[in-house]
Amino acid sequence: MADKDSSKKGRLDFGSGGQNASSDHFALKATKEFDKAVALISSIWIKFIAMIHAREFLAEMFATFLLVTIGNGAVAQVILGATASSFDFGSQLSINLGYGLGGMIGAFMAGGVTGAHMNPAVTLAMALRGKLNWLKVIPYWVAQFIGAFLSSVMIFGVYHDALYAVNCHGSAQLSVNCTAGIFASYPQPYLSLGTGFMDQFFGTFLLLLGIFGITDTNNNEAKQGMKPVLVGLLITAIGLSFGLNCGYAINPARDFGPRFFTAIAGWGWDVFVCYECHIKQWWWVPIIAPLVGASVATLVYWVFIEALHPKSTTKKNEEEGYTPVPTE
Repeated sequence: MADKDSSKKGRLDFGSGGQNASSDHFALKATKEFDKAVALISSIWIKFIAMIHAREFLAEMFATFLLVTIGNGAVAQVILGATASSFDFGSQLSINLGYGLGGMIGAFMAGGVTGAHMNPAVTLAMALRGKLNWLKVIPYWVAQFIGAFLSSVMIFGVYHDALYAVNCHGSAQLSVNCTAGIFASYPQPYLSLGTGFMDQFFGTFLLLLGIFGITDTNNNEAKQGMKPVLVGLLITAIGLSFGLNCGYAINPARDFGPRFFTAIAGWGWDVFVCYECHIKQWWWVPIIAPLVGASVATLVYWVFIEALHPKSTTKKNEEEGYTPVPTE
């Protein structure tokens, strides 16, 4: 009987070992099949993205999202922190640094894909300089507007409670006179339409001149890894110098995307036709003036700098491989 039990026990142990081996084999096979499926899906996704040029679209969208989220996040913290909290959460300098750092991070993320425009005015200028195919201008603009719009969704969600806790001194929380300035730019009461247009024109003009100087391969070009840092410092410098009149939007996407969000999220269409503002029809200025400023900056840089580069310097840089990020 003992021998039979021993024999039976041995057979059971052998059977258990076989089941374990079979399970391991099945798990290994399932893992391999899963890896193959993931590789196939990844391959199809990459080919699809390449086919519709979505890689550039997504890069511009997320870079603009980062720029506006960090920049307007700083604006929200300063404005809401002033009355919704007993602590001081920053000043105008916080906003300048927020936009500068946001631009730097966005440029690091998308610089190797599109050049990280994050701004329709920059996209237009690059097309005018022949650095970007004109067929890509509209898709880049759409991506930038979507990125700015989505950033407003996130800021509204994160600061939702604070938006309703802020003291607006008699005005509704979701109004132009209270919190709309977190998302889009509005003129100071003293500002005239002409001066406001000049403000946006000149700020964008400076932005593009600085970008051209930083990225010009035939000039004193910055090192590749330093370009985003310098662009961020450039945005900060413009904010430090020209942020008083109307918040230095200098970016149609940064202004229109969040403005459209506020129109449908509770602030109403007064954000476009502001009857409470000195300049009622302000909304178009941060769109048109930056595009004009970028166009003029492109012409000025070409006439006074780019066209005057020595031929030998241009040829030398081309031979040494100093070429801009390909966007064709």
